[in-house]
This record gives sequence, C-alpha cells and structure tokens, in this order.
Amino acid sequence: MANRAPRRGGPGPPDLFAQAAADQLRHRAPLAARLRPRTLDDIVGQRHLVAPGAPLRVLIEADRLTSAILWGPAGTGKTTLAQVVAAATAKAFVPLSAVNAGVADVRAAIDEARRLLGEQGRGTILFVDEVHRFNKSQQDALLPAVEEGLVVLIGATTENPFFSVNSPLLSRATLWRLEPLGDEDIAEVVRRGLEAEQARADVDAVAALVSVADGDARAALGTLEVAVALAGAEPITTAVVDRARAGRLLHQGADAHYDQVSALIKSVRGSDPDAALYWFARMLEGGEDARFIARRLVILASEDVGLADPLALVVADAAARAVEFVGLPEAQLNLAQAVVYLACAPKSNRVTTALGRARADAREGPRADVPTHLRDASYRSATDLGHGEGYRYPHDDPRGWVEQDYRPPQVAGHVYYEPSGHGAEAALGERLRRRHGGGRDDPQDGED
Repeated sequence: MANRAPRRGGPGPPDLFAQAAADQLRHRAPLAARLRPRTLDDIVGQRHLVAPGAPLRVLIEADRLTSAILWGPAGTGKTTLAQVVAAATAKAFVPLSAVNAGVADVRAAIDEARRLLGEQGRGTILFVDEVHRFNKSQQDALLPAVEEGLVVLIGATTENPFFSVNSPLLSRATLWRLEPLGDEDIAEVVRRGLEAEQARADVDAVAALVSVADGDARAALGTLEVAVALAGAEPITTAVVDRARAGRLLHQGADAHYDQVSALIKSVRGSDPDAALYWFARMLEGGEDARFIARRLVILASEDVGLADPLALVVADAAARAVEFVGLPEAQLNLAQAVVYLACAPKSNRVTTALGRARADAREGPRADVPTHLRDASYRSATDLGHGEGYRYPHDDPRGWVEQDYRPPQVAGHVYYEPSGHGAEAALGERLRRRHGGGRDDPQDGED
C-alpha cells in the first residue's frame, strides 16, 4: 500500500513562531491593551450594566445575550465588553471592524455562521466594531441574519445609533448606553497602570492624569505610559505629566477641569465674550477634549440663551459638528465663534424653568389621561371609541390656531412657559399675550 501523505488541518504540534509572536505582543502591546479586563469583575465603571444583578451582566453570564448595540464615548469599555462576551459564550465569536470590512466579509461571516449552526448546532456572535461606519448596503446585508436569529449582532459605536444605524437593524437590537468613566474610576485605572508598570506617582500627578482623561480610560493609560517612560526610575510628578501631554498647560488639580468649564459657562451666561474666550483658551491649552467643550456649549445654548435667540442652538450644534468633521486644531475657530456668539446673545432660562414646572406636574401631579378629542383616531375602530371627536383643526381657522383644551383638566391653567422680554423671546411673549388675552404678562419684561 502506498504511503499516504499526512492529513492537513488536524491537530498538530503548536506553532512555535506564532506562540513566540504572541508572547512578544503581550509584553510590547500598549499599556491599555495589556490591562484590558478579562472578566466582568475586572471592568472598571459601567456599574449600571455589569454590577452583580445588572441586566447586561445577567444576560452575559447566562449566555443569553441577544443582538445589542453598545453606544458610548471612546475609552468606556465597548470592545472590552465584547471580548468578555467572547470569553464567556459557548457560541462562536466572530469580530469584524467596520473600518476595513466590506459586504463580502459580512456575507462570508453569515455563511460560516450558517455552516456552524447546521453542522454543529452552534450559534454565532458577530461583533462589529465602529458599526456606524457601515454604509446602508453593509447594514442591510446583516439584517436578514439578525432577523432570523442566525447571528447575534454586537455593534459598538461612539455615534448616536439613532442617526448612524438603520432603523430596521436598530429595532432588532437592545441598546446599551455606556457612560464616561467617573474620576474615581479613572483613578482606579491609573492605579492599576502604575502597578503594572511598577511605577510611582505623587497625588497631584494622579489627579492630573484623571483630569486630562475626561472619562476615557484608554487616554489615561496612554498618557501614563508616556509619563512612565519620561520619569524613568523617579516618581511621576505633574511636571512629567505636563511633558507627557506635549508640554501643554495642565489643569492643576482634580477640580480644575470642572472649575474651568464652570468659569466658561458663567462667563458666557454673564455675556462677557472676552472672559469666555480666556477660559476657552485655557481649556484648549490644557488639552481638554474639544468634544466635551462642544457638548457644554450645546447644552448652554438651550439652558441659558433659549428662545431669546433661537439661532444660538443652531450655532452651537454647527460648532459641535465641525469638531467631528474637521477636528482640532482647525475646529477651535468654530468653537470660538460659538463661544462669542453665545456670550453676545440675549439670555433667557425660561425654557429651562418651564420644563422643570411641567416635569413636576407630570411626576407629582394627579394621574391625567389624554383627553378624548386629542387621542389617536388614525386606526380602525378608533372613531367608535370616540377618539378625535370634537377636535378642531387649527389650519381650518384663518388665524392658524384655535381655542381648545390641549391638556387634561387636572393641570388646565397651569402656566409653565413665561417668556422673558429679552431678544426674540419678547416677540414670542407678545404673541402669546395677544393669543391668550393678556394672561401671561411678565413684570420683568424688557429688552436686554
């Protein structure tokens, strides 16, 4: 009988070269990669998801995780969670990166999942990192497999999935929101990093590392790794952290991050554009995340300017989008424009106070059902229930509005929104006074 060639693909001796490469990577990988948690108990932060008894943890430990979208800022643990799932599940775990995977890769992964299910009865978890980068056709290629349960999709994204993920795909997945890590969480990450690097740091240096991280564990460890190299055998100081951040002015102390953004907000609220620009510049020079500044400006546009200048929110939102589209350093001009515009705009917090009053009624007031004439009358048999009966269509009136009750009687007559006399809100107030017969007079009305 002729000798047979050895069969390929079966068990064989370990690949010593691959093992040696893996060992080298473990030692030479970035600190953030070396410290990546391996179990749920190792994860820092996200207690609302992974603490004992938390919903995501229960599903992972029972190996019953359904398709999910992990949404959160960079460095909050999305990929880490996916890798913990990979270690815990009995299913096959297939990772894809939306940066370099195409429709063909998606279809190949689905075909392999079908083969595994048919031949071994084994399910597949398909992890797609940066799923927001998949275009419509790539997401559409995933949909049938997710819909029929052939694969369990785990998508990770830093972008709002309601804008970046197709609605049919999103509706078939559970959305899990990851939050930026708190200062105590980042401090724990830094402590682990110091222990892994067998390094020391004084209290102010740790506070500085926490401050510049802005809730991003990976950023904290990246800065720490550079600081360890610069310090050598000496303890890490704030001066060393300063050098690790490319010589930028650091926030001095753990509270300065919040103190400086507070100063920026108060300066804008106080209509002092020069002071606002100064604190904005301080934050930029300190290495502050431009996205954090942009988020604060968007909030401020509604909280402190509001309807006194409706364009304030448009300007702030445009600056925030520019940060994502252009990035620093150029986007600092867009942010500076928003800072000056918001500082110079007339101010009103009446929308903020109005929302507070309305929520208090909704939370603490008596239970109130939707009045019958306002209920949905678009479906079959709704009219038999009286839905929509008595509703008056405003567009049928030449004025464009009609008098009718839009609230349940339990809160009728409660006034939530009282326009100020500042900027464009003065015209809104006058319009409401004419419409409601002078019932919303404001003793503080006056131009800014």
